[in-house]
Amino acid sequence: MRKEEGAPVSVEENNKALVRRFFDEVYNRGNLDIADELLSPDYVDHTAPPGRHAGREGLKRSVAKQRASSSDLHIRIEEQIAEGDKVVSWVIGSGAHDRERFLGLAPTGERMTMKHIIISRVVEGKIVEEWRVSDISDMWQRRLQRERIERERIEQELLVARRIQQASLPKEVPTLKGWEISHFYQPAREVGGDFYDFHPLSEGRLGMVVGDATGKGVPAALVMSTTCGMLRAVAQASDYSPGEVLERVNEALFPYIPSNMFVTCFYAVLDPKSASLRYANAGHDLPYLHRLSGEAEELRARGMPLGLMPDMSYEENEIVLDAGEVALFYSDGLVEAHDPKGEMFGFPRLRTLISEHGEDLSLGDLLLEELHFFVGEGWEQEDDITLLTLRRSASLN
Repeated sequence: MRKEEGAPVSVEENNKALVRRFFDEVYNRGNLDIADELLSPDYVDHTAPPGRHAGREGLKRSVAKQRASSSDLHIRIEEQIAEGDKVVSWVIGSGAHDRERFLGLAPTGERMTMKHIIISRVVEGKIVEEWRVSDISDMWQRRLQRERIERERIEQELLVARRIQQASLPKEVPTLKGWEISHFYQPAREVGGDFYDFHPLSEGRLGMVVGDATGKGVPAALVMSTTCGMLRAVAQASDYSPGEVLERVNEALFPYIPSNMFVTCFYAVLDPKSASLRYANAGHDLPYLHRLSGEAEELRARGMPLGLMPDMSYEENEIVLDAGEVALFYSDGLVEAHDPKGEMFGFPRLRTLISEHGEDLSLGDLLLEELHFFVGEGWEQEDDITLLTLRRSASLN
């Protein structure tokens, strides 16, 4: 039997049409002003997060954020059921996430899909309250997948950086009669740019270098490796003094190093026969010399970090080590380590320890014990740690 023309439309059908119009105008067209016409003044969204405004203004802000995150967001009603004053809508929203952040996620250009079951209560031609259940698992699964890929990329980069770093470090410590050289090197998980090296020179002399390239990961490892190679090549090419070595390496490095990076470096040449140590410093943490008197003396020399500015000169100084005296070269991973309260290990603490324990044959081990006691259990190493000690162990006669 055919429905008579002009037969009245049921309240349920009118309510469904109102809800469809609301989704199309507000969500798909972005006509937020019409929300005031379709929503009751005392409209309430019962599923609004705590602390969020659950009324009309809150809903309009929510819709604006969704539309701002996508250039083609579209809401499609798959099915509607109405009974009495309630309309149940099965809704799927889809759009490219190519604009602003959404739900804390940065835009990637990928399509995002959200599924909702929304119960709308309609009274006298206006939506007065809503309840909704949302499924955004598709977005979170994509996020977890991207995070997994990013973690794998970072792990691979760290592996490459560590290999570059380790390949640039010396495989063994030189042996010199009447001298003891010991080293400790421990990279942080996030590889930094620490390095040390030994350069056999003419007439039995030995070049010693400790340095640190700024930054982390592969960039720092590449700059560190490049600097190591330059230092070795320049030092062994001619009879250059420590300051001249740093000058030439700085000039060679400056045109090619990234503008936001530089290298601190302490370079010294030991003459084991005369017990003299001639040195220059390119902005590195000052080494200490433990004298027999118990004093911890700073080895000072002025100079800018490598790669920071061209045409730099580097001051040189020279000391003579007596039997039993020891020099300590180190990187900032030691002095900048923090305890659980945020206090730094610091230079004063290091200098005091050297002054009090410089005569100990295992000064490096003692400093590491003090460091681990200071930072406590569960410490996560923040930066590479490098220690290099040079001790004159016997009289040259």
